[in-house]
Amino acid sequence: MQIPLIRLQCGVNSYEWGKVGSQSAAAKFAAATPSNKLSIEQEKPYAELWMGTHPSLPSKDVVTQRTLLDLVQDNQALMSTEISKKYREKLPFLFKVLSIRKALSIQAHPNKKLAEQLHAEDPKHYPDDNHKPEMTIAITPFDGFCGFRPLKEISHFLSTVSSFRKLVGNSAAKDFEIAVSGHETSDSEKDIEKNKKALQTVFSSLMENEKDNVASAAKELVASAEKEGQNFAGGGGPSNGGKELADLVVRLNGQFEGDIGLFVLFFLNYVKLEIGEAMFLKADDIHAYLSGDIIECMASSDNVVRAGFTPKFQDIPTLTTMLTYSYAPISEQKMDPVDYPYVTLNSTAYSSSSSAILYDPPIEEFSVVRTELKKKTAKATFEAIEGPSIFICTNGQGTISVGPKTEEMKAGYIYFVGATAECVLESQDDDFTTFKAFCELIEK
Repeated sequence: MQIPLIRLQCGVNSYEWGKVGSQSAAAKFAAATPSNKLSIEQEKPYAELWMGTHPSLPSKDVVTQRTLLDLVQDNQALMSTEISKKYREKLPFLFKVLSIRKALSIQAHPNKKLAEQLHAEDPKHYPDDNHKPEMTIAITPFDGFCGFRPLKEISHFLSTVSSFRKLVGNSAAKDFEIAVSGHETSDSEKDIEKNKKALQTVFSSLMENEKDNVASAAKELVASAEKEGQNFAGGGGPSNGGKELADLVVRLNGQFEGDIGLFVLFFLNYVKLEIGEAMFLKADDIHAYLSGDIIECMASSDNVVRAGFTPKFQDIPTLTTMLTYSYAPISEQKMDPVDYPYVTLNSTAYSSSSSAILYDPPIEEFSVVRTELKKKTAKATFEAIEGPSIFICTNGQGTISVGPKTEEMKAGYIYFVGATAECVLESQDDDFTTFKAFCELIEK
């Protein structure tokens, strides 16, 4: 029987927002597979490296050139019979590397029920019938928007940014301020529901503006940002200073002049992630990525509902009705990774402070482990699990072994490991970093 360790050839998408040429980690990792025949063009943007069975950009066995989808459908044991049956013989997750030079669209991904409905009604714009919760792990410094800000911050910006209030509408702004005043942080379910309805109403009021109105207000907003500096937006809210927000407005206007997204930023948490930090986005959570290189893992879907910072199809009515309207400080959006319990580090790994850290979102389709082996011959032995894994090396070099089969790993090398296979990583230098996405059907 074939040993379930398969080196993958994975494709890279060229979207306009991607980092250019060899500045893109997605491009460099894709080019590390010789059979890809990818010659990086220094003027071309490279945005996303895809690892998985999704038909839009399926991964292939480097040796046989068969798709990973073919392989797992031919041999259900590669994913486990249970996972194959539950996920219709497709990998439950889509693993990616994103290299972001400029803002991605303000967006959300529909839940399962809505995804099925949108796919049935408009398969061109919504190609999948699956939900798409996703997790982001920074591999270089990253910034973006994630979820709605605390309500007091939104009220603060409505009272201090005149062009923002004008676009929302004074009446809609007043209604919001009255509705949430005094119970912005209440734990009462009744208050939370009332607050969410008020937030939906005021956000929809902004999003329903005509483009001419937005462009005119944006000119006023950018002029204020350039003039006021640290005093912009009343000196900022607790989460972001005035200068930081002013710089952000000017920067984003340079990318998408006069866009509605310049005002959406006053509703959303602005987050910065350092290397290794992560955040999880449930289906129906609003977000936008602005810059950086990230590892991303999601349920296997390519559905996106967009409404700003994009020339692509925008579906504002769907976006404003589908969102959760959850509001919280960014600290509640960030994940708290823990030590992965099903790995054994050898003495060299222990003595060099090597680690295997688990990012475990509250869904069953995927989890991710980041392994850092910080000395030559440091070794991490992963116990067999009842599900599939994909490993990518992002730094350094070493080996990956399943049974008697050992393969080399360098930055950009990607391997599929089948269910019930023990897997060993061993470092050949002092900084060998890998990420492993996997699925195992256990209660979370």
